[in-house]
Amino acid sequence: MPLSRRDFLKLSALVTASAALSACAPVYQRLAGDLPTVPWTALGANDFLALNRLTFGPRVEERARFVEIGLRAWVEEQLDFESINDLDCELQLAPFKSLKKAANELEGISNQLFDGYDRETIPNELRQATLIRQIYSKRQLYEVMVEFWSDHFNIFIEKGNGFYLKTVDDREVIRKHALGSFRDLVWASAHSPAMMIYLDNQANEKSHPNENYARELMELHTLGVDGGYTQKDVMELARCLTGWNVKEHFWLGDFVFKDDLHDTGEKNVLGLSIQPSGIKEAEQVIEMLVVLPSTAKFISTKLVRRFIADDPPQALIEKAAQTFINTKGDIKSVLRVVLLEGLPLAQPKYKRPANFVLSSLRMLNAETDAVAINEHLLRMGQQYFNWTTPDGYPDYSEAWQGNLMPRWQFAFALIRNELKNTKHNLNSLLDVSSTGILQDDVDSIASLLLGAPIESSVRDGLIDTVRGADATDEETLQIIAASVIASPAFQWR
Repeated sequence: MPLSRRDFLKLSALVTASAALSACAPVYQRLAGDLPTVPWTALGANDFLALNRLTFGPRVEERARFVEIGLRAWVEEQLDFESINDLDCELQLAPFKSLKKAANELEGISNQLFDGYDRETIPNELRQATLIRQIYSKRQLYEVMVEFWSDHFNIFIEKGNGFYLKTVDDREVIRKHALGSFRDLVWASAHSPAMMIYLDNQANEKSHPNENYARELMELHTLGVDGGYTQKDVMELARCLTGWNVKEHFWLGDFVFKDDLHDTGEKNVLGLSIQPSGIKEAEQVIEMLVVLPSTAKFISTKLVRRFIADDPPQALIEKAAQTFINTKGDIKSVLRVVLLEGLPLAQPKYKRPANFVLSSLRMLNAETDAVAINEHLLRMGQQYFNWTTPDGYPDYSEAWQGNLMPRWQFAFALIRNELKNTKHNLNSLLDVSSTGILQDDVDSIASLLLGAPIESSVRDGLIDTVRGADATDEETLQIIAASVIASPAFQWR
C-alpha cells in the first residue's frame, strides 16, 4: 500500500504516546524462533535492558537462554567467549581476504588495479566484517567490548596508511586483547603501526619531538585528563618515545625502533627517573601507567558509563577500580563487577547509530551482507573507524540526540525490504503458532522490539489508522513494526 513518510512518522509518534509499557510484559512463546521447545517466562524490563547492554540487540534465542540460566550464568558464558561455537559467523567472513593479511601484504594488494582491490577495498572490508560480526556473532559481549576498545584506542582509518594498518590493529590489538589484560592491550596499542601513524609518532625524533601520542597515551588511554600528569610529563614521555616508528621499506608497515632518532638523555616521567635504555624507556613508563590508581578509575568510569548510565554511579566505579587494581587490570574481573552489580541499577541510554541499526536487524532476524548498512551509518554519523579525533565516538546520550531523519529513513527502508541485500521476514518470527489475530501479532512485535506490548488502546488506534489506508493485515503489521523502530521508545536501550 502507498504510505507517505509523513504518515509513517505520525504513526511512530503514536507508539510512544502509549502511557506505559508493562515492566513485566511477556515475550510470547511463539517468538522463540530457533528454540521453540524452550518455555518462555516473563522477561522483565530490567532483564530486557540488561540484554540490550550485553548485546547489540537481543535475538529471541538469546532471550530464551537468558531466561533459562539468569544474568550471572549468562555473563560467565559470554566472558568465556572462546568456548562459544561461532563457526556460522566465521564462514560469512571467509570472502574477506584482507582480514588475516600482514601489513606489507595489505599494502601490496591495495595497489592492485585488478582482482577488485583498490585503496577503498581494505577499509570497506574491515567495516563490513565488523558489522557482520556484531549482527551474527554469538559472542555478543566480546563484540561489545571490541567496539568499546575501538573507541577507547580510536584510530581514524583514513589518515595516512591507516587505511590498511587499521586492519592489523583491529586483529592484533583490539580483538586479541578485548577480554584479556589491560596491560597487554595498552602494550599492543603502543607498538601498533596504525597508532604510530595516526598520532604522528613516526614524526617524533630527538631533533623535533612530537607530543601527540605521548599526550593521548596518558590523557585518553590510561590516566585520564585529570589523572595527575603535567605538561612536563607529556614532554618527557615524548622524549622516551622518540624513535618509535614504522618500517617504510622491507616488511613495510611493521613496528620498528630507530636508535638514531632516539633522544638518549635522562628523563623523568611522573617522578620516575628513567636512565637511557632505548626502547625500554617508554616501555618502562607504560608498565607504570597501566597500574596507577588514576588509570583504574578512568577505565572503570568509562566501562560503567558504557554499560550502566551516562551519569555513572560513583560507588560502582570505586569497586570496579579496586578490582582493576587487585587483578592488575584483568578486564573480565572488572566486567564482572560492572555487569553483575551494576546492570540491576542501569538507567536508559540513548542508542548510538550503530546500536539503533544493529538492534533493528538483530531483533528482526534480518539477513544482510552489511554493505547498505554501512552506508546508512555514514549518514547517521557513525561510520566505523571514521571518527577523526582520538577520543572516539561519544558515549553519552546528548551527543546523538540530533537529526533523527536518517534513522526514520532507515526504519522505513528496512521494513519494506528496500535495503540492498538485506531482508527480513516478520512471519518467520511469528511462526506457525500465530493466532491469526492481528492485535496479538502487533503485541508480539512490540514485545520483541520494545520489551513490552503497546497499550491496547494505542495499538488498536494504530491498526485502525493503517487499515483506513486500505492496508492488508500483513501490510499493517509491517507498517506498525516500522513505526515502532522509528518511535522515540526504540531509540533508547
